[in-house]
Amino acid sequence: MGNLGSIVNTFYILSWKETIMVALGLVLIGLAIVKEYEPNLLLPIGFGCVLANLGMSSYQTFTVTEVINGEVVEVVRSGFLKVIYDAGITTELFPLLIFIGVGAMIDFRPLLAMPKMVILGAAGQFGIYGTLILASFLAKSFPSLGWGLAEAASIGTIGAIDGPTAIYVTSKIAPHLLGPIAVAAYSYMSLIPIIQPPIMKAMTTKADRQIRMEYAARPVSDRAIVIFPMVVTILISIISPEAAPLIAALMLGNLLKESRVVERLDKAAQNEIINVSTLFLGLAVGGTMVGDQFLNVGVLFILLLGLLAFVLDTVFGMLFGQFMKIITGRKINPLIGACGISAFPMAGRIAAQIALDEDNENFILMHAMGANTAGQLGSVIAGGVLLALVQGFM
Repeated sequence: MGNLGSIVNTFYILSWKETIMVALGLVLIGLAIVKEYEPNLLLPIGFGCVLANLGMSSYQTFTVTEVINGEVVEVVRSGFLKVIYDAGITTELFPLLIFIGVGAMIDFRPLLAMPKMVILGAAGQFGIYGTLILASFLAKSFPSLGWGLAEAASIGTIGAIDGPTAIYVTSKIAPHLLGPIAVAAYSYMSLIPIIQPPIMKAMTTKADRQIRMEYAARPVSDRAIVIFPMVVTILISIISPEAAPLIAALMLGNLLKESRVVERLDKAAQNEIINVSTLFLGLAVGGTMVGDQFLNVGVLFILLLGLLAFVLDTVFGMLFGQFMKIITGRKINPLIGACGISAFPMAGRIAAQIALDEDNENFILMHAMGANTAGQLGSVIAGGVLLALVQGFM
């Protein structure tokens, strides 16, 4: 019996919370594989969640005995997920590397050709601030949540519909909420084809969706497209210093692409760099999803507030789209208002597809992409504003 007992003691015994979280991790993996919901992120996040609840979380440390200078001492070591977490999340490295890759994939020509799309990029950030206000109200109404301005601002970043921005901001001001916020941000990004179309159709008429937009925009020179990332980096770094690292990474990636002189670096940014960073970021974030911290009422509120932020972004974007339609004499298809979020290029493609469904010769893709790239810039600036707001009150 003694030998049997010692063998049993070597097993890792899961608590009921850990069992639930392992099941949740498997659900995330299933959604990534079967439904293909943001598989590049949800699969490693789900696997990291499973590992976190098998004793290998991003917080895991253990003590080993070593002989140093002839003396036996105990040394604290980190588990492998904690090593990844400390290397890429604590330092904010992984979100920035991902932004370099995203920048290398973005074409800002539609935005530069139609600068008025900046209005829609700004409108698409309303969900961030609406959610911030509501989260602050909940924090006062339910003190047991333990939320302050930092937590409310971090929850608001879900409304950026931009996983790296949400992770970057949260890791700086509310790292204990990183798991649920990252899961909410990427889950809702993957559900854009489900969440947005009903709102877009409810806020437009068939005639609205059939509006054809002329693409008589001014041509954009190669010189302008190269100068643009440098000018944006300098201006936003001056106006919103907290957003400087994010915008610098995004624009560096874009400059690699548009300069056309560093093809290998451009391809690396779009492939190896962003892929490896995404893998490690997903594992590290999933590794924070331990049962004791994740299974509580606060996480449920975060998920609901994240959904609300997404809806508000779309609603306000559509309202501005309708406004632009009116003041231009129906020259603007209001569907592009829903593209002012950061989910590039998914939101733009969905708006274009809905327009095509109503009229198979109605091509608004370039206009939608102009609004979509404006939303990418808007989310970065909004993240910097949130950081400045929180740090100004701390």
